[in-house]
Amino acid sequence: MPKSAITSKGQTTVPREVRERLGVGPQDTLEWEVEGNAARVTAATRRFLRRRQAIAVGRGSTVEDVRRARAQRGRDAE
Repeated sequence: MPKSAITSKGQTTVPREVRERLGVGPQDTLEWEVEGNAARVTAATRRFLRRRQAIAVGRGSTVEDVRRARAQRGRDAE
């Protein structure tokens, strides 16, 4: 079982084994849940995943959309 010490500032290092299992790294957030004298640590949802499904994608072709946008831009330049 991985272990880590708490510094005088209340900080600790998350052991590499735990970081790898949770898939976390710099700038990620951990959530702590305390029950009695035990703590459960989980990886918080990453910021970029919070936006998942925020953009509605309709039918059609991305390639055709880009071609239309370029053609429209060309007409606007005249």
